[in-house]
Amino acid sequence: MRDVIVVGAGAMGRAWMDTIARRSDTRVSAIVDVMPGAAESAAGERGWDIPTLSSLDAALRLGADVVLNVTVPEAHVDVSSAALRAGIPVLSEKPVTPTVHEALALAALSRATGVLLAASQSRRHSAGIRAFKDALAGLGGAAQLHTRFFQNPRFGGFRDRMEHPLLVDMAIHSFDQARFLLDAEPASVYCEAFNPGWSWYRGAAAAEAVFRFDDGSRFSYSGSWCADGLTTSWNGEWRGSAAAGTATWDGEGEVLAQGRSGPVASAALDAEPEGLDAALDEFVAALDGGPAPSGEIHRNVWSVAMVEASVTSARRGALVSFAEVFAEARQAAIARADGEVADLLRAGDLPVG
Repeated sequence: MRDVIVVGAGAMGRAWMDTIARRSDTRVSAIVDVMPGAAESAAGERGWDIPTLSSLDAALRLGADVVLNVTVPEAHVDVSSAALRAGIPVLSEKPVTPTVHEALALAALSRATGVLLAASQSRRHSAGIRAFKDALAGLGGAAQLHTRFFQNPRFGGFRDRMEHPLLVDMAIHSFDQARFLLDAEPASVYCEAFNPGWSWYRGAAAAEAVFRFDDGSRFSYSGSWCADGLTTSWNGEWRGSAAAGTATWDGEGEVLAQGRSGPVASAALDAEPEGLDAALDEFVAALDGGPAPSGEIHRNVWSVAMVEASVTSARRGALVSFAEVFAEARQAAIARADGEVADLLRAGDLPVG
């Protein structure tokens, strides 16, 4: 049985609490939230008699096996850093950090302390995307991958005022899915972000981006958060072209594939865990000596970099290389770090960038 401190008692934090409670080998041992009454309310709704605190330091003094970081992105660095320094593995909601330089610093801290830190990119865990990846592999692997993401949420609040609400708050899901599907890392991106005249957002609620990956494949992203009518799945709609044919995924349960001259075939879906359950599965398996989670910080920093590089390209109106993004981020991280973390960053002794 592993004790889990959940930091953040909002809607996502409560979803994680229920995910933890569904397992027989994990339990929520404490809830932390800075909002008065939030932690108490979450525990009371579930009939739990556990510590409810407003201070992470106080929770860490109680001891635990895992910290689940479900705070707002701006608090991710402080929460994850405190847990790593206390020797407690961290599973963090996306984005693992808001910026690449912060992600590199946390990667160095994870390496220095020898404590696992991973991000939960739950949208890469679904039966549909697994079947789509298998279909693409059966056709020789995608050289050209495309997704269309068109939704119309009326959030209100901070998203309505962001400079790049779509790219910064949502696109990381599609970008991370592309990395999963291609089994490669991005090399460059050209992105245009804009705001249609009917948009209810202040910033750029739509974007078009083309990524070149290090194996020569291309991934194109077309998205909008102000698209009324004929919306796509929240996973988008996908198409991959390979040497031996084409496969599509509707973002939910339909995966179709067709070879050069064969019929259209529908792929069967597996019954393996999805979403948060699957993300927690692979994290716990890693703690038990299994392979590193797919969202382990040294890997996940690439998904963060895809967001940052896209925003940089949109601002400049020019192609941006990931070598440049990582070089600038490493210098920014070094300027803010000290001790072994700074030494690791200076030495470039991290398998990222």
